[in-house]
Amino acid sequence: MFLCFVLMFVLLYLGDAQQVCFSEDHYLHFKFTALSKADTFPEFSAVAVADDRQIKHYSNEERDWILTADNWINPPEEPPDSRDWFLHQLKSLSNCTDSQCFEPHVLQRVIGCELEKSPEGTVSLRAFDEYGFDGEDFMSFDSDTQQWIEKNPKAKETKIKWDQQTGRNKLLHHYLKTCTDWISSFNNTKKNSPDVGLFVKKAPDDHSKLVLICLVTGFYPRDIEMNIRLNRINIQNQISSGVRPNDDETFQMRSSVKIDRNHRGSYDCHVIHSSLTEPVSVNWDGTCIDCEKGVLWFVIAGLAVLVLVLVLAVIGYCIYKKKKSNDYRYGCDDGVERNMITPV
Repeated sequence: MFLCFVLMFVLLYLGDAQQVCFSEDHYLHFKFTALSKADTFPEFSAVAVADDRQIKHYSNEERDWILTADNWINPPEEPPDSRDWFLHQLKSLSNCTDSQCFEPHVLQRVIGCELEKSPEGTVSLRAFDEYGFDGEDFMSFDSDTQQWIEKNPKAKETKIKWDQQTGRNKLLHHYLKTCTDWISSFNNTKKNSPDVGLFVKKAPDDHSKLVLICLVTGFYPRDIEMNIRLNRINIQNQISSGVRPNDDETFQMRSSVKIDRNHRGSYDCHVIHSSLTEPVSVNWDGTCIDCEKGVLWFVIAGLAVLVLVLVLAVIGYCIYKKKKSNDYRYGCDDGVERNMITPV
């Protein structure tokens, strides 16, 4: 671990940090949701997600699991509990009869396994089965002891009942062991390289500043490292959007930082991702997407003011000439008022 930190420090200092210290993470989650009053949403829904991709979903019409990802050769098994069993647990916890439930309730479950492989090769495995009821933690299963752990005072009676279901608990223990075996051999070959863009615009609240924005999109898996740098050194106080999903199951991330408008130096966006054989750096070419527009609008505004002044000057001159013409007609062109004699 110390060697890894030393390598990372040296590589970051040199500005060419590779993914030498990236950990490898994989997970498989089966997620269940049941609603006691389902006017808009389905009464029961369930999906299987592996490494941020939905691979299976439960079809209420066909009453079976449907493989979402067609290219999966060895899909994982589903948990042993059925849809009807899950809905029965919701009714029991909600004190609902078969025909009526007076208040809305929700029962949720996440069961699966996770793998984390450190850069040194150490592997950490975790299997779990956790329940939530009405938005609160409810119960979790200890696979080693095959006993349930209550996480809410309301779960005491349920714990007693479920602990007595030794046959079901053995099946859960076997399933979680199967899940860890599956995730240990799982090799996610699906990778998408990120598209990297760096652009600059005016700071809206400070005309002496510019905002550098780095947008990285289209990458998979989701783990990524991105930094805006000055002279190959990471800039502090960057604002990040965090990793967000795209509609094609890839991800995007955006970071920005304010810089002085007149500051000179080499700015770039530096990206490290597992799909890349080496980091990608995109340099700022010195252009600003709305700075010239601002100057153009300033020039247009200045010309508009100048034209307005000229128009007002012409109007004022015309009024002055007209007044002089009237004064001359009535004998007032020299500025001295005269008595006019009306002819008889």
